[in-house]
Amino acid sequence: MAPLIRWQDIADIVIMSFLAYQLYSWFKHTRAMQVLIGMAFLVGVYFVTKNLGLFMTSWILQELGTVLFVLIIVIFQAEIRQALYRFSLLRNLFGRQEGGGEIDLADFSRTIFGLARERTGAIVAFQRQEALDDYLLHGVRLDSLPSSQLLGSIFLNGTPLHDGAVVIKEGRITEASCHLPLSGKAELPRHFGTRHRAGIGLSERSDAAVVIVSEERGEVGLALGGEIERIGTAEELAERLRGLLYPQRQEKVRLPLRQLLFRNLVPKIVTVLAVVASWLVITTKQGGIFTVTVPIKFHNLPANVVLVKSAPEEVEVQLKVFSSLIPSPKQLDIVADLDLSNVREGVNNLAIREGDMKLPLGVVVTTVNPPMARVTVARKVRKPLRVKAKTVGELPGRLRLQKIRVEPGEVLVEGPEYLMTQFDTIRTEEINLGQFRESAVVDAKLVPPSPQLRVLREEPVRVRIVASGR
Repeated sequence: MAPLIRWQDIADIVIMSFLAYQLYSWFKHTRAMQVLIGMAFLVGVYFVTKNLGLFMTSWILQELGTVLFVLIIVIFQAEIRQALYRFSLLRNLFGRQEGGGEIDLADFSRTIFGLARERTGAIVAFQRQEALDDYLLHGVRLDSLPSSQLLGSIFLNGTPLHDGAVVIKEGRITEASCHLPLSGKAELPRHFGTRHRAGIGLSERSDAAVVIVSEERGEVGLALGGEIERIGTAEELAERLRGLLYPQRQEKVRLPLRQLLFRNLVPKIVTVLAVVASWLVITTKQGGIFTVTVPIKFHNLPANVVLVKSAPEEVEVQLKVFSSLIPSPKQLDIVADLDLSNVREGVNNLAIREGDMKLPLGVVVTTVNPPMARVTVARKVRKPLRVKAKTVGELPGRLRLQKIRVEPGEVLVEGPEYLMTQFDTIRTEEINLGQFRESAVVDAKLVPPSPQLRVLREEPVRVRIVASGR
């Protein structure tokens, strides 16, 4: 009896739980997460209405789901691109490399707190691993070192560039007066203005570190990962930025495995339960067991042998489908393709396995009847056979057949060794002598004496018929 839960099912749940929790961690408190929650609610309503037999509601939700799926791809293409980038295992290899000079973070932090004391609003975004180009609008291109004099001039009230964000990439200011995407969080404090919402919004969509100076309160904040923390001193800001921008210069703190597993325990438990529930919905309603007739094919036959006979030509395969969402195997073109690379001369018994068939995910083979295929192969040889013209009928009138000459007189034929010993000649297709009124030369195809023989000549032979009058 097959186990109720396979190791593949456990791996399914673990992998999907990890991916789902990663998506939750990246997009929590964003509009994308709110839309996903709404979609999950609609999916739940759809399954409930379908099982209750509410045909109109379930049909409308099904059609609406198709449209919503396309709309979400269009509206949230930036978030989808961000998720794919973060999932990429090669982003550290082909992504941004450290190439710019190191910023004097102590001087930068003193400048920021100097702006805070003067109640001068400012916002500075540091690009880290992820590129920010897709999120920056209406910026003015610059290429300069982030000195205290330049930053003070940019954010001074009344200057052309003071309204917007400064972007620092690889140790240099690359843009100023940039407009950033605003955060969609509804729970942000009311005293947070556009500057704070822009900084948090950029940190939600990327791994950027955004420093924000409040013009009204003279406070300094650091937005990271969609969250903002208040920074009390210039030394604290410099230390935090040093750990974010130059992690290779910091001692890596490795958290214990227990702490990694049990941190944020409630969201992790909810994610696992949601994945298990989805797995139960998909797998508990199994599609059943089907019996299909599968033809047998062969590949990788060695060049020095020839296939003489095989039996059977098709087998009955019993398939188990693990979900009703998978199409019926009877609608699929399934073939058992057996590998003949290891066959030997004579009779070979080949086992028919699940790996010989291309099956969709969620479909497994339970039985094969018969489980073996008998394949007979023989050594392949080549032999020259004399060509004879096969004629029917007689020449008309007083014509008399003098001779028949075939060019070439011999052709090379390939086939099983035991069969080649039985033949010395090969004939052409039938030539009706009644159609000739004089001597003639015609082209005729060769007809192998056995279907297992192959003539190594593609062109027809030339048959010269010599006739004379009586």
